[in-house]
Order: sequence, then C-alpha cells, then structure tokens
Amino acid sequence: MDAVKKQSSAVSDVGAWAMNVISSVGLIMANKQLMSPAGYAFVFATTLTGFHFSMTALIGLVSNATGHSTRKKVPLWELLWFSIVANTSITGMNLSLMLNSVGFYQISKLSMIPVVCVMEWILHSKHYSNKVKIAVVVVVVGVGVCTVTDVKVNAQGFICACVAVLSTSLQQISIGSLQKKYSVGSFELLSQTAPIQALSLLLLGPFVDYYLTGKLLASYKFSSSVLFFILLSCSLAVFCNISQYLCIGRFSATSFQVLGHMKTVCVLILGWLLFDSELTLKNILGMAIAILGMVVYSWAVEADKQTESKASPLPKVASEENVELLKQHLDGSSPHKDVELGKSQP
Repeated sequence: MDAVKKQSSAVSDVGAWAMNVISSVGLIMANKQLMSPAGYAFVFATTLTGFHFSMTALIGLVSNATGHSTRKKVPLWELLWFSIVANTSITGMNLSLMLNSVGFYQISKLSMIPVVCVMEWILHSKHYSNKVKIAVVVVVVGVGVCTVTDVKVNAQGFICACVAVLSTSLQQISIGSLQKKYSVGSFELLSQTAPIQALSLLLLGPFVDYYLTGKLLASYKFSSSVLFFILLSCSLAVFCNISQYLCIGRFSATSFQVLGHMKTVCVLILGWLLFDSELTLKNILGMAIAILGMVVYSWAVEADKQTESKASPLPKVASEENVELLKQHLDGSSPHKDVELGKSQP
C-alpha cells in the first residue's frame, strides 16, 4: 500500500512539474510573439500581467460558485501582504530588465537559488546537505554558462535587481508557508490572491508601463490577432500560476527554482528551433552542465529523504512484561491500586 501511495505521489509531482514547464515555456513563446518588435509590439508587460491575474481570478470565482473548489479562510492582511510582495516582484523584474543588460538580468535570476536557500534557513531553520549544495552550484554554473553574455550594471539597475530577487524569493517561500499555515490548497490560495493582484496591477500597470516604455496603452491599436494572442497568453498564464502554487506546495521554493531552470533550457532550444536564435557550443555545454546538476540535485534530495526516514526513531514496542500486566488487568486477576489513597481496589 505504501509503495502504491509513493508511486501515485511521484506521478502527481511529475505531472505538476511538467504542467509548469510546458505552460511556462508556452507562455514565453506566446509573449515573445506578442511583445517583440517583429511580432505585435505589445510592450505593456505589467498591464498584461494584470490581464493574466484577471482571468485567473475569474476562473477561481467560477470554480467556487459551481462547487468545484472550496474557499478556506485566510486573513485579509496576509493576502494583502502577499499581493504587495508579488506585485513588487513583477515590477522589480520589469525594471531590472529595462535598466540592466541581459547578462546581469540573467545573473540576478540565477542568484535567486542561493537567496531562497538563505531565506529558508533564516525563516524556517532549514538546512541543506553538502550534496544538495554542490548540485545547486552545478545548476547555477550550467545555466550561467549558456545564458550570461555581456554584463553591464548601474546603481539604479542594481537596486531594482536586488528588490526583484528578494521579493520574488520571499513570494515563493510565502506560497508554501501560507498553504501549510492555513491548510489551504494551491488553487484555493491562488483564487484568493489573484483578484487583489489583478485589481492593483490593472490600476498601476499602465503607469508603470508608460515609465518603462514611454508609450500609452490607449494609443495602441488592437487587432483580432493581438486579442487572440492576449487570450492565449492569459490562458497559459492560468496554468502557469496554478502549477507554480502546486509545485511549491509539493516541493519547496529551492526545488522549484532548481527545476525551473529546465524552462530556461527549453526556451533556448525552442528559440533555436522556432525563432532562428543562435545556438553555440557554449550554449550546448552550459545546458548539458545544467541538466547534469538537476539530475544530481534530484538524487541528493531523495538521498536526504531516505537518510531522514532511517534516522527517525521507531515507535517503542511494548515489552512482554507490560503485555502480561495488561492481560492480567483486563482479566481482573490483578488488583488495581488507587494512587491517591494507596489502597487496592477489587
């Protein structure tokens, strides 16, 4: 029975991770077509994220109304705090990409793994074995080799990158902690945070996008093709958001970051296949190192779980003497001593 449960849990874990990778890569490809100058030049990234959370909130509302999901109580101040952190992450990432070179932007994203590790150690006293630490380093080096190019940074860009990394790391840790603290499922939590994020991003998004691009959303000419890709982007974002909450609920923020770099590898390969992006020997070498690191990380985490299960104390087995005394007590052959009076009762 335990083997069946473990196998079922493993299949669910793989399914959640596969959903996240597929939806994330699909979302990147759809947004690339929607936002690139060669595509439809819809450059309003923050507002588009507001559209994403609006559709997610709508699906959550419909699901609750039809009884497919239940709404568990999470304090409003916790939801507001989480939404502020999540929106800071989105805005910080957009500003970091605008103010920094692509190389430094990639380095800042890679730094999330050690930052998440340190935050989990500070907030939840979580410790990592040497095998896990080595695997994380291998993944970071591999992804760095295949993605980091020119590295240019300025004071404003560095501050924005720091804010983005810290808020994103804190957001991912908070997803798991909120689910455990209030015994709430991933979709139930997402359906409560999505409306707050959608409303705030739709209100602030156009102003942030104008600061980033100098263009007004009202001046953009929408077409049926643009609306189709916006709808496709929103649909993929729903699956991406749900799978992100699922993955962090099942794994950890660190594991999510490590496994998430598989998306970077997939994006590089699809960019080479679909958009004629350059794929050099350096990219291939980096992807090979990153994949090796992910395999080692998975093995290290599983080895740590087995070590912890062996180290956990087994329940004490009742001795033969205790069993015999219990039998005598049940048969009535042994007197029961009243502790308070110090007398024997029949």
